[in-house]
Amino acid sequence: MTISRDAAEQLALQAVVWLAGNDELLPVFMGSTGADEAAFRESLGVPEFQASVLDFIMMDDTWVIAFCDTHAVPYDRLMQARAALPGGQQVNWT
Repeated sequence: MTISRDAAEQLALQAVVWLAGNDELLPVFMGSTGADEAAFRESLGVPEFQASVLDFIMMDDTWVIAFCDTHAVPYDRLMQARAALPGGQQVNWT
């Protein structure tokens, strides 16, 4: 199943808000990206930034489960949303 670009951006924005409210995980994201608080705020509506948040969350299954359970979202929906955002196309090397 694929989701629309609009639905992907809405889900990604939920992920950004979830991350911003996660006092343990937000510093890890900020440290790994080098973003500061101002850059984080300025980039909220930028699809590439939203995609980076999804990439970050998908690095750890426990983060995926925590986000998806909080928002009653199927676990595979994050990958579907990521695929619909810039840079998310599957590369076929054959």
